[in-house]
Amino acid sequence: MIRQARPADVAAVVALEADTQGEDAWSEALVRDGIEGGLPTISYLVGLVEDRVAGYAVASYAGDIAELQRIGVAADVRRHGIATALLDAVVAEAPGTGANRLLLEVREDNAGALAFYAARGFVEIDRRPRYYRDGAAAVVMRIPLLKGCSF
Repeated sequence: MIRQARPADVAAVVALEADTQGEDAWSEALVRDGIEGGLPTISYLVGLVEDRVAGYAVASYAGDIAELQRIGVAADVRRHGIATALLDAVVAEAPGTGANRLLLEVREDNAGALAFYAARGFVEIDRRPRYYRDGAAAVVMRIPLLKGCSF
C-alpha cells in the first residue's frame, strides 16, 4: 500500500534514507520538515509492507515541473514492486499539481536504477558532472506526464 507519509513515519524514513542514500543521505531535520509540511512544494509517500514503512519516495512540485528527488526501498523487500508502486504514485500525483513532466537524477554508475527508469519511459536529457560528493556524475532523466507533452 502507498500513502502520504505522516509524522509517525519520520524515524522509519530517516533510517531508509541512511540505508539507501549513504553519504548523500538527508538529515533527520530535513526529512522531518518535509514530512510535517514545512516544505510546501515537497511530497513524501511511503510504501507499506505488513504495516511497516518499507519504502519511500520524495517529489517536489514547482509550476509545470515535478522532480522525483528520492526513492528508497528496504533491502529485504527489493524487487517486490514497491519502487514501481511508489513511482506510479508520484506519476499519478504530479499532474494534479500542474506538472507536465517529471525529472529525476541518477548516479551514472547506478545501472540498475538507470534500467529501472528507462523501462518506465524515462529518457536521458542531460548529465551533471561531479554532482555527487564522490565526484560521480548525475544522469538527468525525464518523462512527460500529459499526452502530447514533448518537454
